[in-house]
Amino acid sequence: MFKRNVFELSKPVIFAFVGYLAVLAALALAFPKEAQAERIKDIAMVEGARSNQLIGFGLVVGLDGTGDQVTQTPFTIQAARSMLQQFGVNLPPGVNPQTKNMASVMVTAELPPFTKPGQKMDVTVSSVGNAKSLRGGELLLTQLKGGNGEVYAVAQGGLVVSGFGADGSDGSKVSVNTKASGRIPNGALIEREVGNALDDGSDRITFHLHSADFSTARNMAFAINRMMGPDTAEALDAVSISVRAPTDTAQKVSYLAELENIEVSKAASAAKIIVNARSGTIVIGSEVIVKPAAVATGALTVTIDENFAVSQPGPFAAGGETAVVPDANVAIEEEEVNFFVMEGGVNLQDIVTAINKVGASPGDLISVLEALQQAGALSAQIVII
Repeated sequence: MFKRNVFELSKPVIFAFVGYLAVLAALALAFPKEAQAERIKDIAMVEGARSNQLIGFGLVVGLDGTGDQVTQTPFTIQAARSMLQQFGVNLPPGVNPQTKNMASVMVTAELPPFTKPGQKMDVTVSSVGNAKSLRGGELLLTQLKGGNGEVYAVAQGGLVVSGFGADGSDGSKVSVNTKASGRIPNGALIEREVGNALDDGSDRITFHLHSADFSTARNMAFAINRMMGPDTAEALDAVSISVRAPTDTAQKVSYLAELENIEVSKAASAAKIIVNARSGTIVIGSEVIVKPAAVATGALTVTIDENFAVSQPGPFAAGGETAVVPDANVAIEEEEVNFFVMEGGVNLQDIVTAINKVGASPGDLISVLEALQQAGALSAQIVII
């Protein structure tokens, strides 16, 4: 009797529980999913922890007759003279050796943050004269300076040139990629350390977003406060977020390791259409929406075919002469106008589908988008690059 009563009481409870799970599943499918969160290290950088550009002037030797022509690049022989003098070799005045196996180059590199003396980095070597190729060349010891004129690294080593080519005896030539530029992996040795941005004794750390956005800045401050405690972070503007941190450098490093892995819900970007007018490339963001509009596209082709005829005077005409008379035929051909209607609130896929149906070219698409914006039917910013 007791068991039977328990069974009868538990049966509706089980059914109710199953029904409750079904309702929860339906609600989970009905509500949209949250935007995928991103880590702070992927969307922001620490103030002061930036790279620095380095540059230097040097000489590449060991080329197979593809170096600078010193008659047209006097700075190459001037640099060679200066280098040889350091080794006690003095060229007679007025003597300019034809060193076709030497080329003047500019050496550039990017000094990463927190690098220490003794570490290495890659460098890029580019010809500044009329050298045909740097393949097989060796860069001589070159000082790399920062914007303040201080030497931060020295570079030297063999070049890796991806470009190659071949020349024919009749002057014809073919080349793949550029032969006047190359790289030296780990070719620069760091000699000077840039100041540590964390060793300033401050109790604040400032993050800068890669892309300015008020919503993302607010979301980032909220995520840090939720993880590290109230009033830990505050958004200063659309880019900067100030965070309270330990003053000790070692503790600050550990604190940053925790902060940079906090996930932040990144706000949707502004509606933009990026147009590369040179290549005809068009990128339409997913946030672009248009209002109801009707669009017509068409093309007008004008063809001019000019021929020449010979006009001769009659057999017994007096004073006549033979003349060349132009005979031009002008034809105008207008393509069928394609007309389509865009409904209000259409998304990216609808826009692309409508444009593809009429077979519009990239140039026509740019014109359509600009016209829609001028008509107030396109809620997006068109950026021409």
